[in-house]
Amino acid sequence: TKQTFGPQPWLYPNPIVLVGTTINGKPNVATFAWSGVTGGEPPTLSVGVQRSRYTLEGILQTRSFSINIPNEDLMAKADYCGIVSGRDRDKFADCGFTVSYGKTAGAPLIGECPVSLECEVMHLIDVGIHMLVVGKVIEAHVDESCLTEGLPDIEKVRPLIYSRGKSPKYNAVGNHVGTPFKAGLDIKNKRK
Repeated sequence: TKQTFGPQPWLYPNPIVLVGTTINGKPNVATFAWSGVTGGEPPTLSVGVQRSRYTLEGILQTRSFSINIPNEDLMAKADYCGIVSGRDRDKFADCGFTVSYGKTAGAPLIGECPVSLECEVMHLIDVGIHMLVVGKVIEAHVDESCLTEGLPDIEKVRPLIYSRGKSPKYNAVGNHVGTPFKAGLDIKNKRK
């Protein structure tokens, strides 16, 4: 039996990302759990940003941003970046983050994050109290220690996941339970 809760944006899991922006020439970073892949060609990502967030000012100023994926070791710093506003604090300095820039001006990258993605704004979509920011990925930066056979390995990246509920918590990626595009082959073959 399932209980109903009315309309809820309960899609699991919610990856934790650190969104880097440049506001009035200074790098800023904020934590978001409402983000995801929106397309492959061109490669695009989205993040839902409340209109009141300082981060949105930077996105609107430069039409660019970065998505940085923190690992488990950066949990406390990622949490801090979500509970303090860049209007009041220099979060890069407070967390000791190394700032760099790639091809995209206005999209500060965090050296300590195993994955950083430079994005240029493609679309800004009004979705109520949030602005859905869709960005085209211009470049992907991955720490070499997180590669297996030349590609990112989730077990080496060790991304954080946000879990909603009465007691919200951060979780780590769980165990490998199957192989994509192979796990369902038995069912497919029986349907022939």
